[in-house]
Amino acid sequence: MSDIVDADELLRRIRAARDWARNQEENASDDTAATAYRAVRRVLERLVDPSRATDR
Repeated sequence: MSDIVDADELLRRIRAARDWARNQEENASDDTAATAYRAVRRVLERLVDPSRATDR
């Protein structure tokens, strides 16, 4: 994680992590895991677009 990246690359990585969290949430084996991935996804969505309200 010591790579120096520009803003576009950082945004691409955040979006990839958000998509990964969404996939993990959908395929979680139990409610606890799904809730954890949902929390991660919501934080990443707010980083991508702070003005957009996340679903609850």
